Amino acid sequence: MIREETVFGPIFSRRLGSSLGINLLPVNGKICTFDCIYCECGWNKDGRDDTRLPKAAEVREALEAKLKQLLKDGVPVDSITFSGDGESTINPDFPQIIDDTIKLRDQYYPKAKVSVLSNATQVHRPEIFAALRKVDNPIMKIDAPTNELIERINKPAPGYDVHRVVEALKQFNGDFVLQTIFLKGKDFDSSSPEVLNGWMDIVRLLKPREVMAYTIDRPTPEEGLQKFTYEEMKTFLDPLIQEGFCVQIKG
Repeated sequence: MIREETVFGPIFSRRLGSSLGINLLPVNGKICTFDCIYCECGWNKDGRDDTRLPKAAEVREALEAKLKQLLKDGVPVDSITFSGDGESTINPDFPQIIDDTIKLRDQYYPKAKVSVLSNATQVHRPEIFAALRKVDNPIMKIDAPTNELIERINKPAPGYDVHRVVEALKQFNGDFVLQTIFLKGKDFDSSSPEVLNGWMDIVRLLKPREVMAYTIDRPTPEEGLQKFTYEEMKTFLDPLIQEGFCVQIKG
């Protein structure tokens, strides 16, 4: 599902409520440091017709126009969410865009949260981490505990190292949201001990303020993927729940 606008929605999010989306990637393409088997935007190779990234000034203008119109129409906005067709933090203007967005949020919808959905591949960069610290909801993804398993499900760009990601996420001192998908495919099963036990150890190490666990909700580029039920995921996550972690499960 490729977005055709830089600012889109609001749409109802299972996790964030009435969510106004911001796409910092090409409006008719997909650029990402992951190529996940479950991505609703499809494979990276199928989204290369457009490679132009919006500049900070363009995003600011589009966002302000949208917020003005929504406020005039009485449309609620619970979250201004950076998601889009790929990894938002690879846009060179990301830090400036975050600053602009916070100012506009404060002006038009001061009760709305600013959220960033990220695969955490750029958190080790100081300027990206500094920008993410300014938002209400830095939602960082880790789907598996080892590079081998990450390769199976996320197919990252060369150079990815989950250990470097974990070290970078430690900088949040727990003040972030960890997001993880649960699914089963031909060579990946989130409920298998090799995935689940190692991943829970990472949760225990990072101590995020919240864990967002979800499963497939839309068509996926890889065929044959199976979703889990809410009840199944609750069983998987029960050890963390019993240990006092805040776990949000979306089936």
